[in-house]
Amino acid sequence: MAFVQAAPVLNNQYLDDRVLRSYVRRILPRTMLGAIEPGLIDLGDYAATAWTLARSRERGEPRLVQWDAWGGRIDRIELTPAWIAAQPLAARHGLVAAGHEPAFAAHARVHQFALAYLFHCASEFYTCPLAMSDGVATALKASGNQRLIERALPHLLSRDPEQFWIAGQWMTENSGGSDVAGTETVAREEKGRWRLYGRKWFVSAVNAQAALALARPAGAAAGSDALALFYLEPRKPDGRWRNIVVDRLKDKLGTRELPTAEIHLNGAPAELVGEAKHGVRQIAPVLNITRTWNAVGALATMRRCIALVRDYANRRIAFGRPLAEHPLFQDTLAGMQAEFEAAFHLVFFVVELLGRVQCGQADDAQQNLLRLLTPLAKLWTGKLAVTIASETCESIGGMGYLEDSGVPQLLRDAQVWPIWEGASNVQALDFLRALHGAGGLQSLLSAQRTILSQVQAPELEPCVRSVRASATIIADWLQKASTGERDRLEAGGRELAFGLARMFALALLARHAEWALRAENDPRPAAATRRFADHGVLRLKSNGLHDAQMLAGDNY
Repeated sequence: MAFVQAAPVLNNQYLDDRVLRSYVRRILPRTMLGAIEPGLIDLGDYAATAWTLARSRERGEPRLVQWDAWGGRIDRIELTPAWIAAQPLAARHGLVAAGHEPAFAAHARVHQFALAYLFHCASEFYTCPLAMSDGVATALKASGNQRLIERALPHLLSRDPEQFWIAGQWMTENSGGSDVAGTETVAREEKGRWRLYGRKWFVSAVNAQAALALARPAGAAAGSDALALFYLEPRKPDGRWRNIVVDRLKDKLGTRELPTAEIHLNGAPAELVGEAKHGVRQIAPVLNITRTWNAVGALATMRRCIALVRDYANRRIAFGRPLAEHPLFQDTLAGMQAEFEAAFHLVFFVVELLGRVQCGQADDAQQNLLRLLTPLAKLWTGKLAVTIASETCESIGGMGYLEDSGVPQLLRDAQVWPIWEGASNVQALDFLRALHGAGGLQSLLSAQRTILSQVQAPELEPCVRSVRASATIIADWLQKASTGERDRLEAGGRELAFGLARMFALALLARHAEWALRAENDPRPAAATRRFADHGVLRLKSNGLHDAQMLAGDNY
């Protein structure tokens, strides 16, 4: 019989994940870990099983059915099997609720995002509406609007599949994404009720039971500060739309199972969340939430890619021995693993900060640190996920380029992570704003010094020196850039953000490696730390603005 290459296989994605399991053993109280671990194991098994099932069936996409048999406009969204299965599963595991429940206090967010990390790849991007639901719940809590809190939160935070709702964020219009100042949707008060009129250009998870939308009250001034934030329930209990027309579903590069639509609001009824202005300020609490979901989803993509490559390499025989035994391949996989481990510890450190801030246990420095690190983590992990997904296609060779292997879908889907919640340049600019508001790098550098003080192992000392040297270079570069033209600082903002993300991640990875050596007798995190340090931290440019202006205006 002719040779047939065995496909890569996934085992339980919690039990097989050394990095996650070591992290939760270090960070969580033993009683809490004992309480939540059965759920993590269940989701780890679901993640492996869902991959096998997805490869065995024809891939599906959502479908918009605009008309019924009698010519009536219905705009019904038909979802994929994975999406139909996801809602009850997400509710029962509390993928939104776990982040808001008081039982685990400041550790609640670690629990929630460990669940999301395991669930993401199996969910076919059902984590997108979960992220928005989490953000909407957070914004409503912050608003103090008691009527909406009592109306929506019992559904958004429910563990009962029959009561659980997902929510959307309807912000993007034709005029732009991150820059909402040009929002054209108008809110009019008619007979004592607000109604919205306009077009929303990207509405992800259009099947959501609730949504927040930005609109400009009729007669309000131009600019973003005059926008107001509104709450909608888009459909009636019988499923009919409330003065909303679904124009079409977007034809996207990836995330194709996620129903993303263009819609028209033709007098859709809505309620003010707060006052009839400052809507962007009211939606701001959502950003720390959704950007963290974005970073966790990017981590999940990296982890899935590496798991597939590792299993495939043990099955694939090349030049007389398994691919996994070839030194050059080992070097390639080690590089992917080291980058992933560093990113993992940065993202979950942000998750820890979010939990402390949410519970009122964070001081001003920690709140500043969360504000600084959230865009850094989102920016770096989004780019890194694309790099690792691309390397995965190449590592699996020709089969990695075939659709029915499932690998190309990972690459296409990964490309969304640098785009959602603000593209890389938007994150860099937001970081610069946060840096100005925080009064500089003091909170970040102070936290980093505390982290490094916990690293004592001699084999990690070169990595510690690398972090300290990077901090000196960054502080010097920032001081020089800040005293010149503002354009010079902005032009270098992206590489500054990447450098700071990698620097802080190296410190965190070294701290975990120190713990793993002592508590688990495991040298692998230390090996990842050394390898990540060898990759380098900084790429700051000395002539960035002049060269950029010359090349960007190239008309040859």
